[in-house]
Amino acid sequence: MPVGGVRRRAGESAVRSSRLSRSVFIGGILLTATLFAAGGWQRRWIADDGLIVLRTVRNLLAGNGPVFNAGERVEANTSTAWTYLVWFFSWLTQLRLEYVVLGIALTLSVLAVVFAMLGAARLWGGTGSGLLLPAGMLVYIAVPPARDYATSGLESSLVICWLAVLWWWLIRWSQAEKVRLGSFFGLVFFAGLSPLIRPEMTLVGALALMMIFLAPLPETRLRPWVFRVVVVAVAGLVPICYQIWRMGYYGLPYPNTAVAKDAGGAKWKQGFVYLWDLVGPYWLWVPLLVLAVAAALAMWSRRDPGAADRRSETGDQAQDTSLRGRIHRFSLWLRTPAAVVTLMVGSGLLLVVYEIRVGGDFMHGRMLLPQLFSLLLPVAVLPVRVPAALANGVAGIRGRDWAFVAVLAAFAGTAGWALFAANTTAIKSGTKISSSGIVDERVYYVLNTGHDHPIRAEDYLDYPRMRAMVRDIANTPEGGLLLNSPSYMMWYVAPAPAPVPETGPEHTVFFLNLGMTSMNVPLSVRVVDQMGLAYPLAAHTERLADGRIGHDKNLYPDWVVVDAGMVDKHPWLPWYMDERWVTQARTALSCPATQDLLSSSRSPLTFDRWRHNVQQALEFSKYRIDRVPKYEIERCGLVDPTAPPK
Repeated sequence: MPVGGVRRRAGESAVRSSRLSRSVFIGGILLTATLFAAGGWQRRWIADDGLIVLRTVRNLLAGNGPVFNAGERVEANTSTAWTYLVWFFSWLTQLRLEYVVLGIALTLSVLAVVFAMLGAARLWGGTGSGLLLPAGMLVYIAVPPARDYATSGLESSLVICWLAVLWWWLIRWSQAEKVRLGSFFGLVFFAGLSPLIRPEMTLVGALALMMIFLAPLPETRLRPWVFRVVVVAVAGLVPICYQIWRMGYYGLPYPNTAVAKDAGGAKWKQGFVYLWDLVGPYWLWVPLLVLAVAAALAMWSRRDPGAADRRSETGDQAQDTSLRGRIHRFSLWLRTPAAVVTLMVGSGLLLVVYEIRVGGDFMHGRMLLPQLFSLLLPVAVLPVRVPAALANGVAGIRGRDWAFVAVLAAFAGTAGWALFAANTTAIKSGTKISSSGIVDERVYYVLNTGHDHPIRAEDYLDYPRMRAMVRDIANTPEGGLLLNSPSYMMWYVAPAPAPVPETGPEHTVFFLNLGMTSMNVPLSVRVVDQMGLAYPLAAHTERLADGRIGHDKNLYPDWVVVDAGMVDKHPWLPWYMDERWVTQARTALSCPATQDLLSSSRSPLTFDRWRHNVQQALEFSKYRIDRVPKYEIERCGLVDPTAPPK
C-alpha cells in the first residue's frame, strides 16, 4: 500500500478514536449528572436546619437585617455565602423560599459533579488520552447521604460545588502555557471566598492561595512584590471586609453556631465513631483503595521510560543544587497538576482529621461529604487507553500495556460497588436515636412528619408539638413564653406581664428545633433554643461532657423566663419550675460581663457599639457561663438572694 494511503488510514483511525473518546466522556458526564439529579430529586427534602437559613432570609427580605430574631444580631447560619445566595435568588424570583432553596441546592449539586469530571479529564490529558470513564463520581453519588444532602436546604451543595470549580480552575491554571490575568485574578478571588463558603474551607482556600502565591506569576509590567500585594488584596478583599463587619455587627469573630457547638473542642472517640458510621456500612474503603491503585497504574502506564534519559541529555544533571535552585524548582512544581492533586487530596485528609477531632456530627455522613468529594476529585474519571498492540491479538501486548485491563477491572468493580452502596440502609433505627447520637436525618423527619418529602414549612406542622405551638400562640393574645411539655398536644406558657405593649403581644418560643418552629410563626415571634444556635445566652454555656454530639449544650428555661421578661411567680409560672431557681437566674443574669456580652448583639448599633464589638469579639467568643444559676452566681462573685442569712 502506498505511504500516503497508510497515513490517510491512520489519520482516519485517529479521528474515529477521538470522536469515540469524546462521546464516551460526554456520555459519562450526562449519565452521572442525570443519575445524581434523579437520586437527589427522589430523596428531596429540606431539613429542619435548612429551614433555619430561611428564617434569616425572611428577616433580610423584611428589612430586619441578617438576623434570626429581629432586634438581636445573631449569625445563626454557618455559611455566609449560602445565606446571601438564597436571599439573592429569593429576591430575584419572588418565589416561595423553600422552592428557591431546593432548586439552588440541586443545581449546585449537579454542577459540582460536572466540574469535578471536567477537572479530572484535564488532569488525565483530555479526551485525547483514551476513554475517560466516570469512576470517582459514581462512588460519590452512590453514597446515600450524598443524595440526601443534594437538596436538604443546607450548604452542602454549595461546598462541594465550590471545591469542584476550584479544582477545575486550578488544573487549568497548572496546565496553561500562558496564564491570562483575568482568569488568574478570578481564580485568586474565588479561592479567597473560602471562609464565607464554610469556615473549615478556609484550610483549602488558604493552601490554594499559598500555592498560587509561591508559584511563578503571570508576566506583567509590575514588580513581583507589587504584583503579590495585588494578589493578596484581591484574595482578601471580600472575606476581610466581611470579617471586620461581622465582628462589629455580631460581636464575634465567627458564626454563632461555632460558639454553640464549641468547634474548637475535642471529642476524638466520638469522631472515630462518626467516621466509621459512614465508612463501615457501605464498605467505602474498598472503592477508595481500588481507585487509588487504578490511578497509580494509569499514571505508571503513561510514563515514558526514556523521559529521564532525555532530561539528562538536555542538561538535567547541570541543574543548580543550591538552596536557591531547589526553591526555584519547588516554585515551578507548584504550578503543576501533581501539586493540585496533592493540594486537594491533602486538604481532604486534613479535614477528615479535623472532623474526627471535633467529634463529627449527629447527621449521618453529612460533615464528611466534602472530604470524600475532595479525595475523589483526581479519579472523578479514569483514563483507559486501549493499547494499539491489541490489534495484533493478546500476544502482541507487552509490559505496562496490561495496565488498561486493571483500570477497566477497577471501573467495573467500582460500578458494581455503587449498585450495592446505593441500595444500602446504614441506619435502621428510624426515629430512635442510638447511643452514638447519629441519625439518618432525612428518614427521621420523614417518619416524624408523615411526609415522604418534607419541604414546605407547613409539612413540619405534623411534627410532634408543632400544631399545638401554633394554636397556643393564637390562644395567648397577651403574649408569653412557650415551653415544650411531655405532651405533644400542649405547651406550658409563662405569661407576659400586663398590659400588652402597643406594638402587640410578645411571644417567645423556647425549643430545640429552630427551623420548623421559626418558619411556622410570624417574624414578630422570638424563637430561641436550649443549645444556642440562635440564642447567645445558651451558646455561651459550657459544653456537656457526655452530651449528644451537636446537642451538648442545654440551657435551663429559668434563664429564659427572666431574659424574656415573663411573669416569674406561681401560679402563673409553669408548675414544674422553681421560683428559687428563677430568682437566682435573675441575679446571675445581672453579671456585668454577661450583660456586656448580651449588649453586643442587643444594643442599638451605634459607631461606639460597633467599635467596642470589634475590640472585644475574641473575648466574647471565649466567654462562658455556668448553666446552673447558683454556680453562675458564685463564678461571677455575686450575692445569692436565696441564700439563708449568715
